[in-house]
Amino acid sequence: MVLSPEEFYAHARTAADAEGRLQLSRMAYWEVAPFEPQGLRVVPLRPPVLPEPARGGEDPADCHACRRDDEPLWQDENWELRRIGGVGVPLVLMLLPREHFDLADLPDERAAELGTLTVHLARHLEALPHVARAHAYRFGDGGAHLHVWFFARPAGQAQLFGSWLPVWDDLLPEYPDEIAEADGVAVARALADGYGGSAR
Repeated sequence: MVLSPEEFYAHARTAADAEGRLQLSRMAYWEVAPFEPQGLRVVPLRPPVLPEPARGGEDPADCHACRRDDEPLWQDENWELRRIGGVGVPLVLMLLPREHFDLADLPDERAAELGTLTVHLARHLEALPHVARAHAYRFGDGGAHLHVWFFARPAGQAQLFGSWLPVWDDLLPEYPDEIAEADGVAVARALADGYGGSAR
């Protein structure tokens, strides 16, 4: 038996207060959480919306990722790597297939490449002397074209551990762009040397 969207909502509401607010999660009390739990409130849980709104790029003809014509940091015949600017951590990269695929649509050969590329990117990010860890994320609710995020956690910043890193990234002041660009180029060149493809 499964819960329908309406049943899931009703089930979740059993743990909510009169305003539909759930209790703070355990994550809010983690030492690495960026917010103090006192005074923090959960927004009311909204009822389901069906059908769900379309994501950006559901139609490949309208897909921003498919239409980009600027030069990526790195590319081969199947994949491209881009640097995301305006971030707070040392480096954020995005890996995308050059063809219009979502994760569940990825052919097995591309899926194998994704696994290998993920490992290579983690190695090259973590080889940067000021980066302790590479975090890889795939969300997929905003865009239909597969895009995998790679966040570089700065060395020594234990408060930025774990799944709160993207939130910390949004809170931190913008990291110097010229340093991030140089690091992105270094990672792209290392990827080209160790995996193949071409880097700028």
